[in-house]
Amino acid sequence: MKDLQIIEWDKKSDDRGWFLKALSREALPQGSEFGEVHVVMARPGKTRGNHFHKQKNEWLGVMAGQGTLALLDPQSGERKEIALGDGQMKLVKIPPGIVHAIKNLGDRDMTVFVYTDAPFDADNPDTFYQTILE
Repeated sequence: MKDLQIIEWDKKSDDRGWFLKALSREALPQGSEFGEVHVVMARPGKTRGNHFHKQKNEWLGVMAGQGTLALLDPQSGERKEIALGDGQMKLVKIPPGIVHAIKNLGDRDMTVFVYTDAPFDADNPDTFYQTILE
């Protein structure tokens, strides 16, 4: 998929717990302004997303739990699934136009980190729904 980017997260663990730098300035386009950070929770077996943006880039990674991220490029028909979470600590940059959804495959709540490069605008939400993952 054009402009899709996957960044391996460097998770540091010790007996106190873990530390993870979720997103650094280097991963963002040069000169970009700050957008928004969201933390999303999905219960076991549940799916979040099933939408795309025409203007926004979105970075998504699972911080706790296990999930599968489904991606669809409607123009080419290309479909991709990426395992995320426990043992698969990655951050995925999803470019505009790519339909995306994430499903919790584990038996506990899944915590998802999401960054969008533009703040939400209620007058122009830039979120268009399309189901690709039940």
